[in-house]
Amino acid sequence: QVQLVESGGGLVQPGGSLRLSCAASGNILSVVAMGWYRQAPGKQREHVASTTDGGTTNYADSVKGRFTISRDNAKNTAYLQMNSLKPEDTAVYYCTALTLGRQYWGQGTQVTVSS
Repeated sequence: QVQLVESGGGLVQPGGSLRLSCAASGNILSVVAMGWYRQAPGKQREHVASTTDGGTTNYADSVKGRFTISRDNAKNTAYLQMNSLKPEDTAVYYCTALTLGRQYWGQGTQVTVSS
């Protein structure tokens, strides 16, 4: 089992920045990749960014150049640095961890971009 707890969401003005954190606990050694998804009201959950143990990163086209995913293995924590935020980035952001047998999800953190 892997437990994930997100933090760092909030209200920010357009053009602003936020950094989300995802603290992982439990069977950390089984995790092969971590990532972030988001879900806006009335829309399906979508992939935002992910990173593998080998260091490969992948981003949605809509966030390339603005968002950066990183991991601190010593702290068992993943981060999503979000810059140049837009109103369309408003959503609940979910951290996810992938093992060979299962995908785990955090409870989500709300990000609202509004003036």
